[in-house]
Amino acid sequence: MARISLDKVSKKGYSHVARLDTYCRTALGDELYDLIKLRASIVNGCGFCVDMHSTDLERLGVPSRKLFAVSAWQHAGALFDESERSVFALTDAVTKLGPETVTDEIWDEAAKHFNAEQLGDLLLAISTINIWNRLAIATETTPPVDDESAAPAEVTAASGAESSAD
Repeated sequence: MARISLDKVSKKGYSHVARLDTYCRTALGDELYDLIKLRASIVNGCGFCVDMHSTDLERLGVPSRKLFAVSAWQHAGALFDESERSVFALTDAVTKLGPETVTDEIWDEAAKHFNAEQLGDLLLAISTINIWNRLAIATETTPPVDDESAAPAEVTAASGAESSAD
């Protein structure tokens, strides 16, 4: 059980993050946004979000081979195209912030596949999932133990973490 339910105790702040989440999903599309969310959640070790986004991607029809490979995208070969690999590299770099993380090489590779507005949307998306990951981890929100107890996507916001229906 989560320590607190942010959507209840910090309604205004929570709603602003949820609106940013909605914007990012609209701007990037479901599959790309959930791939970003899955990758950042793996990097951050957020079990709740890994479960949520792998389940969401599975519902979108993404093959399980591709879902499993997100954790080792650098060595997954043709399972991911150049654009997806550039997004994963950028996601890793922004998530692991440090002096040499978002290098010109990583940025330039992403810029080959996305225009300035899209790059801005990618940065907002990566930053948004990092917010959700930190909130879920800090509140000790965990995934349900079985499919029957899993809340529908539109109800998951009540747990204090993100809503995949945003």
